[in-house]
Amino acid sequence: MRVRVGQGFDIHRFVESAGTDRKLILGGVHFKGERGLIGHSDADVVAHAVAEAILGACGLGNIGEHFPDTDARYKNVDSIKLLELVVKMAHENNFDIGNVDCSIVCEQPKIAPYRDQMQTNLSLAVGAPVSVKGRRAEGLGAIGRAEGIACWAVALVTQEK
Repeated sequence: MRVRVGQGFDIHRFVESAGTDRKLILGGVHFKGERGLIGHSDADVVAHAVAEAILGACGLGNIGEHFPDTDARYKNVDSIKLLELVVKMAHENNFDIGNVDCSIVCEQPKIAPYRDQMQTNLSLAVGAPVSVKGRRAEGLGAIGRAEGIACWAVALVTQEK
């Protein structure tokens, strides 16, 4: 059995003001009343980082190759659906996903009240445990100035030889 590890990263900037119709979606959860993130899809940085980690672990490229922002089919798409397609690609290439661990870095919103629902949504999409942690940037850099949200993820996959 081969064991492989992949790292994923994604970052998106907040829309300028809270009065837009752009929703903040993280880990498939709608954070009501919060500014949304700018992106071609729904800009779910957590689902994107998880997808990147799985693709990297499987050696299957990156999310932009499979779901380019130049393709109208992916405009405002639910990123959990994209994650499910990535999981399907992994399985089609004989990979099993062991687990994924995520660290969301943002000054706002608070992640803890939504963490369990995010873990449930992501775990269902991946078919394996996904853990989520919220971290602050302690006021440092663009993330610390609450200009956006970033997420790092690590995935463990196995493949029978």
